[in-house]
Order: sequence, then C-alpha cells, then structure tokens
Amino acid sequence: MSIDYVIIGTRIREIRKSKNMTQAVLAELSGIEPSNISHIERAATKLSLPTLVSIANALEVTLDELVYGNLKKSEHVSIALFDDLFSDCTAEELRDLAEVVKTTKSVLRRKQ
Repeated sequence: MSIDYVIIGTRIREIRKSKNMTQAVLAELSGIEPSNISHIERAATKLSLPTLVSIANALEVTLDELVYGNLKKSEHVSIALFDDLFSDCTAEELRDLAEVVKTTKSVLRRKQ
C-alpha cells in the first residue's frame, strides 16, 4: 500500500488555514522547522510518524483526520466532517443541503 502524501499535505494546509494559523506558528507548536512544514504541505517530502503526531497535536486533530483519504475505513471521519459542516445550519438550510447532496450523489453515480 502506498501513502498519498499529497492528501496528507493538503489536509494539514486546510486544517492549519481553518485555524488561521501560519506555517511559522504550526512549526513552532509542533517543533518542526518552518521550511519542513512547507515541504510537507506541498508533498515535497515524506514525513515520519513522530512528525505527523507532532503536527496533529499542534493542530489539535486526530491522526485519521490528517491521513483521511489514505485509510480504507474512515467513515467516522466523514461523519465528523459533515457534523462540523452542518453544525451551525438552520432546519431549512439542512433540508436544502440534503436535497443538494441527494442530487449530487445521483449525478456522481450516473458517471460511474
């Protein structure tokens, strides 16, 4: 099994930015050189498990949130992502979003 470091780097960048955190701050919190954070986010380098754990701790996320997309079984991460996305929606917004998701799912399945 190969690991997609692009997925991991992208997730790190997305989460870091969602927390309004710079690469320098993430580097300081995780004890990693700022240039290494840049390389990791661009998938220009592979990262070790200790480095991944340090980044996860600094971002205050679980490891599976960072490697999501590489895991065969990650349903709980998907559910958590949707819970987070929809947590501040009104009942009407939830109904509308459900309709959008149903339609999108139907379109995606027709393409397969």
